[in-house]
This record gives sequence, C-alpha cells and structure tokens, in this order.
Amino acid sequence: MKIRLIAVGKIREAYVAAALADFRARLRHYYSYEEVEVAAAHGSDPSRAMREDGQRVLKVLEAGDVLWLLERDGTELSSVELAQHLRALADEGIQRLVLAIAGAYGASEELVARADLRWSLSRLTFLHEWARALVVEQLYRAAKIARNEPYHH
Repeated sequence: MKIRLIAVGKIREAYVAAALADFRARLRHYYSYEEVEVAAAHGSDPSRAMREDGQRVLKVLEAGDVLWLLERDGTELSSVELAQHLRALADEGIQRLVLAIAGAYGASEELVARADLRWSLSRLTFLHEWARALVVEQLYRAAKIARNEPYHH
C-alpha cells in the first residue's frame, strides 16, 4: 500500500524538517511514502481560507484514494489501533491511503465530507508542522508494531 501525506503549508522550522527527514527515511522501509504540500490560503477571511485550502487538497486526490483527515475532533487511535487500521486497509487491497492536514483554520465542509476517517492525534492542538512530524512518526511506529518489531526504544 502507498501512503501519501497532503499538508497545507510549508515546513519552516529546521528542527521539524530534520525530524521529518529522519522518520521519512525510516518509514520508507515499510511503505511507499510521499508528501505533497499545497499552498496555504492568504487573507483575513477564515471561511474563505478554509474553502480554498480544502479545494487545493481535494484537487490532488484521486477517485480511489482512501482519505484520512487529521482533525482534533476525530477518532483517537492508539499506536496499536493505528497499526490494525493500516493492516486492515492493506488486507482490503487498498492501493493508496492519503492523510490530509488541513490549513490553520481547519477543514472545509467538502474536505470533511470526502474523508473516510477523521483521525485525531490528540485533543490537544498542535502546530501544523508538529502534527506532520507526529503523523509520520506514528506511521513508522505502526509499521513496526504490525511486523512485531520492537518500537519502544
């Protein structure tokens, strides 16, 4: 199964970029993985920015993609549950899982409606850059769990 992460906005902090590079390299031993950045909307109208960001994310989706939208109000999964969900998708023959991190104002109604799962990393609010690093780290951890490899150390 291929995994694609779509994120609104760019990574600005060097320490986040370094963490992402490390976990991307680790994850690629288990999955075909790619990231797509879409430009964040600018302006002072949150509703418009949310719609524009959502449209940019939807534009890079393909019809057969399974979409998990990262949302604070989504379903929280333990690392073991995440591994089980990923294994179930692979067992179903899903070709590509797409994870989307919406923009600063959240996900548009259209993006929420397209999502097959709304996944919450936590009820806490994270910087978008940190959320991206956490997602990649958790995907790596789930891959290790699914293969009964040690992942705590």
